[in-house]
Amino acid sequence: MKKLRPSGGYRDTASFQTATIIYDATVWFCEKFLDSRSRTVDQMIQAARSGRQNIAEGSRASATSSQTELRLVNVARASLEELLLDYEDYLRHRRLPQWAPDGKEASAVRRIPQDFRKDRSDQSDLTDLNDQERFELYSRWLESSDSAVRANTLICLINQANFLLDRQIAALEKGFVEGGGYSEQLATARLAHRRQQDRTDPPDRTDPNDLPPKCPQCGSLMALRTAKSGKNAGQQFWGCTKYPDCKGTQPV
Repeated sequence: MKKLRPSGGYRDTASFQTATIIYDATVWFCEKFLDSRSRTVDQMIQAARSGRQNIAEGSRASATSSQTELRLVNVARASLEELLLDYEDYLRHRRLPQWAPDGKEASAVRRIPQDFRKDRSDQSDLTDLNDQERFELYSRWLESSDSAVRANTLICLINQANFLLDRQIAALEKGFVEGGGYSEQLATARLAHRRQQDRTDPPDRTDPNDLPPKCPQCGSLMALRTAKSGKNAGQQFWGCTKYPDCKGTQPV
């Protein structure tokens, strides 16, 4: 049976690929410039890892829960925001300059994807490269002996990743509002399957119990349910599939 909603595919997304560069570069930044005994090292590496891993986990969860996917992508976004503050704090506490967003250095980092596409005649982009090849495009900054250069470059990359995640979150919210979550889609598919069975069953069928009854109030199909409370708790009954709009019931 074909899955109702696709999942996975996160490795081909620009947000995950950018988060991978950020994670790798953060590990190497901390190893080179920070005291390994500092709690900040663990916090920065965990924030970078969380940004990357939650994008992947959210993508896998998308097959069964829109809300879980949205929650995990928001966790990824929050983790990268935390990491962004860590790099800004690093520069400020050491009285190192932070690049202006529209400055020459920051603009050069932001232009890497566009410059790469201009240099290629096959219309490929950064998503077509492997992790090492993508990192190499930024290596002149991310492998610099100057900690300020590395920190500022990572600030630029985190801002790019956050921009991509903001767009992804907006698209997920829009899709959930317009198309419903997994539960709604599963219920729709189930009803469609029931209706298809109604159309294809032989007309001379003699056992009416093989098909769900119609709701006595609205005429929709009914579903077998189990009472959760009251004097009939634990007993099964037929309930209208349009509940709570229709509260029609019928004994089994």
